Amino acid sequence: MAVRLRILGPLRVWHDDAGAVALTGQPAYLLALLLAREDRPLTTAELIDLIWGDAAPTSALNILHKYIGALRRLLEPELPARDPGSYLLRRGTGYLLTAGPETLDLAAFRAHVRLAEAAVTAGRTAAALDAYVDALELWHGPAGDGLDRGSAFAALNDDFLSTCVAAAGLAVSMGGPQRILRALRLAAAMAPLNEPVQASLITTLAAAGKRAEALSTFAAVQARLIEELGIDPGPELLAAQQGVQAADTDGVLVGRAAELGVLRQALDAAAGGASRLVLVEGEPGGGKTRLLQESAREAEGRGVVVAWGRCLHGDGMPAMWPWVQAVGSVLDALPATARDSRIAGELGRIVAPPAESPALTPPDEGTQFRLFEQVVAAIGEVAAARTVLLVIDDLQWADIASLRLFEHLATRLPRGTVVVGAFRDRAPAPDARLARILAIDHGRIPVEPLSRSEVGALVRHETGADPDPETVRDIHTRTAGNPFFVRELSRLLTDDTAIRTRVPSTVRDIVRERMTGLDPDTERLLRIAALLGPDLDISLLADAAGLDSGTCHARMGTLRAAGLLTPFRFTHDLVRESVADMIPRHLATRLHLRIAAALEHADRDDDERLAHHLWSAGPLADPARTAAALIRAGHHAAAKSAFESAERHLQSAAGIARTAGLAEVELTALSQLAMVAGMRSGYSAAAPGLLKRAEHLARGLGRERQATEFLFSRRAAHSQAAQLDHSRRLAHRMLRQGETSGDPVVRAYGLHAWGIHQWDTGNVGEAFRYLSQSNRAMLDDLARRDDHPLRHDLRLMSAGMLAETTALHGDVAAARALLDTLETVAGGDPYAVTVRTAFSARIAAMAADPAWALRAAERGIAEDPGFSYTFFGAYLRLARSWARAMTGDDPAGAATEAETVITTVLLDPPRSNVATWYALLAEMWLAAGRPDDAAHALDRAGEFLDAHGQRYAEGLLLLLRAELLLARGEPVAVVRAAAERARARSLESEAHLFARRADTLLAGLSRPPGRSGAGPGCSP
Repeated sequence: MAVRLRILGPLRVWHDDAGAVALTGQPAYLLALLLAREDRPLTTAELIDLIWGDAAPTSALNILHKYIGALRRLLEPELPARDPGSYLLRRGTGYLLTAGPETLDLAAFRAHVRLAEAAVTAGRTAAALDAYVDALELWHGPAGDGLDRGSAFAALNDDFLSTCVAAAGLAVSMGGPQRILRALRLAAAMAPLNEPVQASLITTLAAAGKRAEALSTFAAVQARLIEELGIDPGPELLAAQQGVQAADTDGVLVGRAAELGVLRQALDAAAGGASRLVLVEGEPGGGKTRLLQESAREAEGRGVVVAWGRCLHGDGMPAMWPWVQAVGSVLDALPATARDSRIAGELGRIVAPPAESPALTPPDEGTQFRLFEQVVAAIGEVAAARTVLLVIDDLQWADIASLRLFEHLATRLPRGTVVVGAFRDRAPAPDARLARILAIDHGRIPVEPLSRSEVGALVRHETGADPDPETVRDIHTRTAGNPFFVRELSRLLTDDTAIRTRVPSTVRDIVRERMTGLDPDTERLLRIAALLGPDLDISLLADAAGLDSGTCHARMGTLRAAGLLTPFRFTHDLVRESVADMIPRHLATRLHLRIAAALEHADRDDDERLAHHLWSAGPLADPARTAAALIRAGHHAAAKSAFESAERHLQSAAGIARTAGLAEVELTALSQLAMVAGMRSGYSAAAPGLLKRAEHLARGLGRERQATEFLFSRRAAHSQAAQLDHSRRLAHRMLRQGETSGDPVVRAYGLHAWGIHQWDTGNVGEAFRYLSQSNRAMLDDLARRDDHPLRHDLRLMSAGMLAETTALHGDVAAARALLDTLETVAGGDPYAVTVRTAFSARIAAMAADPAWALRAAERGIAEDPGFSYTFFGAYLRLARSWARAMTGDDPAGAATEAETVITTVLLDPPRSNVATWYALLAEMWLAAGRPDDAAHALDRAGEFLDAHGQRYAEGLLLLLRAELLLARGEPVAVVRAAAERARARSLESEAHLFARRADTLLAGLSRPPGRSGAGPGCSP
């Protein structure tokens, strides 16, 4: 009976086959203390002191021994009397609890952290982040939550906090901030005054696109530091805040053409050997930093060395902080020996860690001058080879030494250098040093407020829609053209934003005032209404609030009188958002749970809404209930072709199920998630880790067939991504597993996987034979998609592959019969129709039957006009273009369209069948009378064939090379030799379809001039 122990959060003990064990009081605290020490003994004296302190009874030692015995029996119920067991052992005058990562979450946490640190050292950042995420997912609250009577678990919590900070930096740098947000939020709640943790949370929120939440988090931490400790935020918090404010989250620059032109002129002058100083001034939020970011981006594109330094607000800012950043970037542009030489000199005072320059002493006024000269010299050394753009942002916050260095540099600008300083033209007023800088002769760029038309353009970018003139006028008036506030207001117009931006404080103040005087029950009703959404569903609202209809209406009348509601909705959505935003988190979770119960009671077909409220209820909701609702929500979203939403629901379901140990539910979610990813972008879109996890779960549950299906989809992912080395290994593994399995379906999957691998590598005959052997089992119960959607979709594609291989092997009639069977099975399912028609259209194109290709392509496109199924949709559009070209319907235009589809969908990264489509593109160019373009397309086909090894259509490529020779007027003997090569290669691979097309071409070459008898798709 295996035991599981959890200390990273509330203490929990459970046995795999008997469930959780109840444990409270001093025995629970004793166990928690031993778990927290993990393989390190605690003496009996230490234990007595930790449990009883100064109030220890005289019998404390006896009680302790009694507790130890009880814990041993709890951990190992079948342990014989007086047997010490495997876990709780005596060591000298004390005890230790030994448990491995499979038993104790703390041991697992430390093992994952060690793996992460080792991976970072080795430069394997992806593996490091995975290990960090695995480690942090083990935490469910402070260690020993609810048991700590002092600081017994403080060290464990500190380990968690430091790991969160390390993981956050890695996650943000790798573009995966969402992966550690849950852990960071927990860490921030555990340590609300820990500045590194709070700074990491702010930075990670911003990187995850939650900019408003990041800034509100900073404001809350700042207020708490001032209120509780009487201090301002330190450098880490300030850097995080300014990083959020300066981040180019929007990627658009509106209304700054003239200002950008001035900066371009300065760079042009520097490129010609001059130097320039430019000062950029404007109000807070006016767009100074964004303007400089755009200029820096352009400069980098021209090969300019760009160095940034940002000043921070607050007395805790390190001296010379902007120059630590800027000079470091300048030195990085030098050769290694020159860089090291300068760091060994005066510049080591700025950029070198103390360990690198232990002998240096703080600079006095004389050494400061030499230091400043060294900065000028280093910039000049870099500028001698490349133009330098050096930006110091927020000069109004610069420390005195930083201002001195800026002034020094401004009066000694090296040639080839542009130095830009940005500052606020409002409070704080510039001190004497900054005022002297402003008096230097330089270029000055005032960043003015946006005009009304420019505000409209920015709102259009933020909302993705054209705002009406009244909206633009209102926003321009309310914001006075300040870009920051324009964004804040315009984002509120977007009704599909996942996380709403914070409502302007003036709106919140109005709402607070109107809520003053509401009784608690009416305020509770208002909060529930805010979480329900903008429109008021009275019956649902009453049920969620636990009110009868009459009482609910009466209280709504009070809210209408307060100016918060109209009869059917909030007076404005800003009001609703403000109410929702002010609900304390702990209360919001309870209200979401009540709303979910009301939705279930109403028995509405509203699974996506139900899933949202259960998910928002967090740990208050039963995880099995939440996961099930999310799975249903994912199914509903996928049915509407909203695949991104479906994936999000299913990922949440899988995560909740995994945390709760619900293997069955997790497997269901992962099954549907793999299916949705495959439907949207091919199985290459399904993360290998996801499929591997699903396979592991299935095998753990004893489901060999389902595990094999996930393995098959992993192979399909690699095959679709043209990664044939990976797909070959998995296909061979499946073949061997099938040979030893007693399950005929598992054997069929093995045969089928190996058959597709043979198709990939150009062994068409072998592919046909393996796929034919697996045919019966693979097509079994294909129609029952609802029972096993992943199985259905895998077999659907497998049936299409059998049809294609049958056609390539030479029996097009049999292939069409198989496709007709698929048509019956597909019914009205859009995905099944798309898959069947995509296979049909590609087979038709390879068989040189444009009428058939056009019918199939038009049928599939009509089923999916929105291009929801990316790669199958691409194949359909390519086949339609081919059919148009081959029937004389603007062949050049059709070929151009096809080339665009190939380039935008199939190349980055390369996908399966790309060589085939390039070959068919060549045939289109031949039909358009453009042999040079055809030659280029065939060359591209050959490149992909050689690079990735997918050779099933090699005979077609060789055949079209022969037709290209014919179109170019090469001698018949040359054309015949090329056609013979195509025929020989096709016969060798048993691709009889292409061999017969080669025969047709050869027969045409043997006829006397003037007699045409070439088959379809062949040049006469």
